[in-house]
Amino acid sequence: MKIAAILTGKGSSQLKNKNLIKILGKPLMHYSCFEAKKCKEINRYYVSSEDNKILNYAFKLGYKKIKRPRNLSKKNTLHIDVINHALNFINDDGYYPDILIILLANAPMIKSSWIKKSIDILKKNKNFSSVIPSYAYNDHNPYRAKIKKGKFLKSFINSKKKISSNRQYLPVSYFLSHNFWAIRLSSIKKQDGDEPWKFMGKKVFPLIVNRTFDVHDQDDISILRVLLKNF
Repeated sequence: MKIAAILTGKGSSQLKNKNLIKILGKPLMHYSCFEAKKCKEINRYYVSSEDNKILNYAFKLGYKKIKRPRNLSKKNTLHIDVINHALNFINDDGYYPDILIILLANAPMIKSSWIKKSIDILKKNKNFSSVIPSYAYNDHNPYRAKIKKGKFLKSFINSKKKISSNRQYLPVSYFLSHNFWAIRLSSIKKQDGDEPWKFMGKKVFPLIVNRTFDVHDQDDISILRVLLKNF
């Protein structure tokens, strides 16, 4: 199987140069770059960004540069558009992968063993569309969530059945991690999965992890420095 990794990260952010901020002596983006490079199953490595500093840093670690246009580097840019742009470059490069490992530059809590396990699962299970690191978190179960309607809060899920206020009695809710995604290329092309990540396909297998964190603002940086020491 042909497997390519694509690191995605942009320079324009609410936190300036976010992906290059030093965390325990290394840029934020270093961790996902470094862990993925340890996976011998991956054949090609690419980095997609509009920012030359990000491109150059990843290049030093063995990632081929994909210069992303500014119109695909906005805060409302969809990940599928970034992926498709990178795929066009990769195909023009003469490579046609079966599996893509999408790495996110702002999510450093990642292990090479997780990536390898995800690849192994996809290889063994041809009907799986993707393997996505996921974590269970019933504190934020949709049955407990509220939405504002007018001045007041109402249940996010409009259900007539009795719902327990104890989280342990609710169906376990899972949330996708954003450190990496292992996706079969056919699923990306079909885009027949659930919203909002239709490109993950119909059969998303959860790789259960106990820790995940992605950075958006300065407070996240402070939290991450503590989390990474133990991770």
